[in-house]
Amino acid sequence: MAAWSSRKLLRDVFLKRAVFNRIPTVRAFSSSPQNAPKIGYYSKKGRLLTGATLGLVIAGGAYVSTVDEATFCGWLFSATKLVNPFFALMDAEVAHRLAVSAAARCWVPREKRPDPPILGLEVWGRKFSNPVGLAAGFDKNAEAVDGLLGLGFGFVEVGSVTPVPQDGNPKPRMFRLRNEGAVINRCGFNSEGIVAVAKRLGAQHGKRKLDETSSTSTNSNNEVKHGGKAGPGILGVNLGKNKTSEDSAADYVQGVHTLSQFADYLVINVSSPNTPGLRMLQGRKQLKDLVKKVQAARDEMQWGEEGPPPLLVKIAPDLSKEDLEDIAAVALALHLDGLIISNTTISRPDPVKNNPLASETGGLSGKPLFNLSTNILKEMYILTRGRIPLIGCGGISSGEDAYQKVRAGATLVQLYTAFAYGGPALIPQIKAELAACLERDGFKSILDAVGADCR
Repeated sequence: MAAWSSRKLLRDVFLKRAVFNRIPTVRAFSSSPQNAPKIGYYSKKGRLLTGATLGLVIAGGAYVSTVDEATFCGWLFSATKLVNPFFALMDAEVAHRLAVSAAARCWVPREKRPDPPILGLEVWGRKFSNPVGLAAGFDKNAEAVDGLLGLGFGFVEVGSVTPVPQDGNPKPRMFRLRNEGAVINRCGFNSEGIVAVAKRLGAQHGKRKLDETSSTSTNSNNEVKHGGKAGPGILGVNLGKNKTSEDSAADYVQGVHTLSQFADYLVINVSSPNTPGLRMLQGRKQLKDLVKKVQAARDEMQWGEEGPPPLLVKIAPDLSKEDLEDIAAVALALHLDGLIISNTTISRPDPVKNNPLASETGGLSGKPLFNLSTNILKEMYILTRGRIPLIGCGGISSGEDAYQKVRAGATLVQLYTAFAYGGPALIPQIKAELAACLERDGFKSILDAVGADCR
């Protein structure tokens, strides 16, 4: 393919050169003698430039045609590092908006290299090529699912999605703490609403079904690549409530009725610090009542052989031992499918508390959250006795960080802030480092390492 592209490019350059060199000759015959030297000068200069361009095209095309797809893919991911400094100069939310738009238009590299086999796993009957996912909050409105999954994430979680569109809190509401590798945000569930998100996910779902039909008709073995409902990876949908809603359960039930058909798993977000009263839903009675209503709404819908999507709850890191015990008890009693640990923190651990931006209200994410969220993760793994899949989220910026989450009890892990800082190049790096950590310690698969520090 690369060789063909190079040949086509060379052909186009030759044609352009032929036309370019023919025009000055005609002009020279029709011009006055005093103008002839000037035209000849530009004609000579044009031929030199064309020749130099042609030489570069020939050399570059010949070289690219000899490079294998994996190497070329690696170059593309590495090249994204050159763009990071430009994003750093922008306002945090403007940069975020631009990044989502780029992914939505697939102006990002697409991972063509297979994941290390040691990272493959099956959770909830779904096959993940790797356990590294993108957390909710990046693609709030499901605009860029295909582009983001194409980056090589094992799964992508969109949202939080609210029933009714809402703008969220006033701007500015995102603040970078670059030296600490952290971000403070108080966005407040800014969302286009479930109708807009359902339209996007529905269109994507229909396109994938059409592609599957086409692939089946042309595949002699009648084998179709299996992924999630969104395509090559697994799609999670994170549900939120509107700020002014008086019936929280009704908001989540509405989200289930509208969006669950497009989701490989659903998340009840009761842990954002930026919606008043939301974290109160983590109390034992409140959480139990909420989960029962949402489960009932999901189970009353018609499902095929694959059954309903798993239901998870995302909790905060700012919880007491008693709070964690209550949540674990509810999760086990109601057979919850999983927990995400954790959301952002309202605390300001070292070294953030010395930063002038620490006084900004909102949730803190990034490196300073790592120890707090990992300790909560380990505690919850022990309390649930390893019976419930846990997703470790908070402060992961390397493969070693991801590995520590897995050893603390995480079956899957999620990134957000580190991805915002490091860009696409961080994804293959983390996967490679995670695989190396597993092999270093003698694990045969990622599942063998889950909860290793709790045994």
